[in-house]
Amino acid sequence: MNTISFAGRAAASSQFKTLYAEGMSLVEETASYLDGQGRAASKVLPRMASVLYAAESMRLTTRLMQMASWLLLQRAVNNGEMSRDQVLAEKNKVRLDGFNVDRNAPGWGDLPESFRDLVERSLRLQNRIALLDREIYRPTEAAIVPDNQNSVQAQLSLLQTAFGNN
Repeated sequence: MNTISFAGRAAASSQFKTLYAEGMSLVEETASYLDGQGRAASKVLPRMASVLYAAESMRLTTRLMQMASWLLLQRAVNNGEMSRDQVLAEKNKVRLDGFNVDRNAPGWGDLPESFRDLVERSLRLQNRIALLDREIYRPTEAAIVPDNQNSVQAQLSLLQTAFGNN
């Protein structure tokens, strides 16, 4: 039986192109903000917010670079520039989780609203990309079948033992 990967098709579709454009645009917008308006705004923050801004801007930049790496890898496989195996090897270096934000951290409310907006948008995009990643690269159904067969076989063996049909 041949299965169709809807997520794989979606990753090669106009939806992926939109996601790619959104991700790369957010990278550019964030870089521009951090180099300009954000730099000026960070200089007048209270001490606690200033420390939090420095930490969160590093997390934000890291999160965006990880997402951009994933998007570039997916584009490369979609364009035939890399094989799926090559992408899988490189994709293992990309982290799409573990960059969450503590909105209750002291100083969070003092951060510039435009900075918090960039953080929130990056988190939403990260979640969308992580979901698509799981859908595209999850184990195939063929890898799951042996486990099901083993479970069924184990149950049959128990029934045969219980009823003496060895």
